[in-house]
Amino acid sequence: MSVKESLLDKIAQREATIGVVGLGYVGLPLAVAFAQVGFKVIGLDVSERKVTSINSGESYIGDIATDELRPLVEAGRLSATLDYADLRSVDAIIICVPTPLRKTKDPDMSYVIQAVEAVAQIAHEGMLITLESTTYPGTTEEIIVPKLLHNGFRIGENVFAAFSPERIDPGNQKYRVRNTPKVVGGVTPACTEVAQALYGTAIDQVIPVSSPTAAEMVKLLENTFRAVNIGLVNEVALMCEKLDVNVWEVIEAAKSKPFGFMPFYPGPGLGGHCIPIDPHYLSWKLKTLNYTARFIELASEVNTSMPVHVVNKVMNALNDDCKSVKGSRVLILGAAYKRDVDDVRESPALDIIGLLRTKGALVSYHDPYVPSIHLEMGGEITLESTTYNDALLENADAVVIVTDHQVYDWQHVVDHSRVVVDTRNATKGYTGKARVVSL
Repeated sequence: MSVKESLLDKIAQREATIGVVGLGYVGLPLAVAFAQVGFKVIGLDVSERKVTSINSGESYIGDIATDELRPLVEAGRLSATLDYADLRSVDAIIICVPTPLRKTKDPDMSYVIQAVEAVAQIAHEGMLITLESTTYPGTTEEIIVPKLLHNGFRIGENVFAAFSPERIDPGNQKYRVRNTPKVVGGVTPACTEVAQALYGTAIDQVIPVSSPTAAEMVKLLENTFRAVNIGLVNEVALMCEKLDVNVWEVIEAAKSKPFGFMPFYPGPGLGGHCIPIDPHYLSWKLKTLNYTARFIELASEVNTSMPVHVVNKVMNALNDDCKSVKGSRVLILGAAYKRDVDDVRESPALDIIGLLRTKGALVSYHDPYVPSIHLEMGGEITLESTTYNDALLENADAVVIVTDHQVYDWQHVVDHSRVVVDTRNATKGYTGKARVVSL
């Protein structure tokens, strides 16, 4: 039996052990999904807090309930570690580490490189190594493959490598790991076959592509598509304001067309780890090939300007009440980057709060999912979520809806506020004491 056939057999019999490197919003749900179908899974993270939490059966991610996690831990099918040595005997390692941007908008590949170097030291014959971290096209073959070849492995014969872009959507209760199709691109056809077999045990539909680079490009296309279209509709919102037209009404009417149109919605800016960041990986890569990704650059320019637009809206709303932004009490509702999650990565709320504070506003925020936030303003500043009640709304000179969490009672907001700047169209159809200013 060949190395490939032996590994395929272990996967089919659920006898393979899987290592997941990075136990965040991507890695933990994936680890749980594999454990649920019968595999032994060992997760690795550099955070002692996360490792301790998992080994105690306690989840720290909203998409994974503790009641879902604990039985897997108690059954010995899921554990966590800080030490790569504990992954030495696993049959497959899936890397799900962060890939942020530097301030210059160049890819920060340090987490991937560190993980790959550590994995290369414990790699053995018959191991599959898959990268899920979003990155620039060519990463798998430029970073992972050389490390394995340096160890004397023959990729596609005695070790296997592939890229499979993560598609986790935090807070999405409809599409989770099991029913979200998975794209897989192996370095060789044998690598694709092995990766497809592994993911196919826990995911309903696995879609093979011709190479890791194609798979890397798939992810970037998906998020660039969203970033560009959000940039377009944000610019339409700016144009509608100048034309004195309600952008929400325009979108609602346009989406009645049953073909050739897909609705996107304006907002206070982009947030999350993917959409504000991933297109820049593609843009950076193309710059190395002497090509300018003009749509990406323009969309980024529009989207990153939206927090400034929101702050201008707040200033004008206060001015209409004969108030200066300096010294005014401004309440931000929602700090997370999107509805019903606790994730503040790249959240426009952070920029809006920072800009308002710079202009002298007395800013407070409330978010039921985010107990505290950290701002970089000549040093780190920590703000705590304030207690939500009638007085909080009534004492604010302006209330800004940044994240439209479903737990908020919007009728209550408009009944108890003076001025509401609504960046999400959350108060549509509600009337009350407040004067509502739309995006």
